Amino acid sequence: MRFKFYQLTTFFAILVLPAMVLGPPALEAGPIRLSYANFPPSTTFPCVQMERWKVEVEKRTQGRVVVHTFPGGTLLGAKNMMDGVISGQADIGNLCMAYQPGRFTVTNATALPLGIPNAEVGSLVLLDLYEKYRPKAFSRVKVLTMFTTAPSNIMSRKPVRRLEDLKGFDLRASGGAARILKAWGANQIGMPMSSTPSALQKGVVQGVFSSLEVMKDLKFAELCRYVTMTDTVIYPFAVVMNMDRWKALPEDVKKVLNELALEQARWTGTYMDGHVKDAVDWSVTHHDVELIAPAPEERSKWDAELQPIVDQWIGQAEAKGFPGSQIVEDIHQLVDKHSR
Repeated sequence: MRFKFYQLTTFFAILVLPAMVLGPPALEAGPIRLSYANFPPSTTFPCVQMERWKVEVEKRTQGRVVVHTFPGGTLLGAKNMMDGVISGQADIGNLCMAYQPGRFTVTNATALPLGIPNAEVGSLVLLDLYEKYRPKAFSRVKVLTMFTTAPSNIMSRKPVRRLEDLKGFDLRASGGAARILKAWGANQIGMPMSSTPSALQKGVVQGVFSSLEVMKDLKFAELCRYVTMTDTVIYPFAVVMNMDRWKALPEDVKKVLNELALEQARWTGTYMDGHVKDAVDWSVTHHDVELIAPAPEERSKWDAELQPIVDQWIGQAEAKGFPGSQIVEDIHQLVDKHSR
């Protein structure tokens, strides 16, 4: 009897001791969680594209990747987005490159007045330009996609039909638009877009130079009953990922993200163009907004004033060691390619 008890005790010891040494069995690893920072409000198009990207990534990885989005500057602000992603404060970030013109020389060339007709073409041109040059400015991050705004137009309280009408005209605008307005004789007034409706009502500014979705989104159509179609300048955006986080991803997940890059650029541009069309149609229907298209001979005067801006950019880029003339030529060729 004692012998049998000894055997039984030994048997259980053989089973239990290794488990005690090794500890409890490891739980199955959870999903890969990624933080995605964005700076504008959640209803704006950069955040709409962010939410679409999140849904597609989670669906295509079958839930192995979960993306947590942070709109409205709740994780990183506009000015520190790139450096915040590099340092790991966010895994992914969406930045407007126009906010740092000296840092993103190559990609910001798309913000020159080079005839980019809409956001879809602009987004595809921008991504192609990045792929050709792979600028050093992005060497410390993984670029997930790029896209642009729709072109900027003049929304105003009184009609602007000729170039002479812009002399001394105060317009709210940001970034590279300042050079364009100065060339046309207008005054660029910098202020947050959220402050612009009040400034329009008080007469601090006479209009806005921006893409036209704000006519509906911010109800500018109630104040600006005239839109002069200039289709002049776009603003480039990039979605970037912390390089260490990228390198740690499984290869099949990397494949999903790489395959989404071009698709997301095209989707965002198409969405933006549709959103602008909807805003314009709503403005005309509900607020009798007048759309002003300068005649070809008048438009040629506007365009002639902008050529020195391109020439100056080429000189500055080449002084920094960039092939300025070739970059501008590349953009013209890519606009023609994607417009077809």
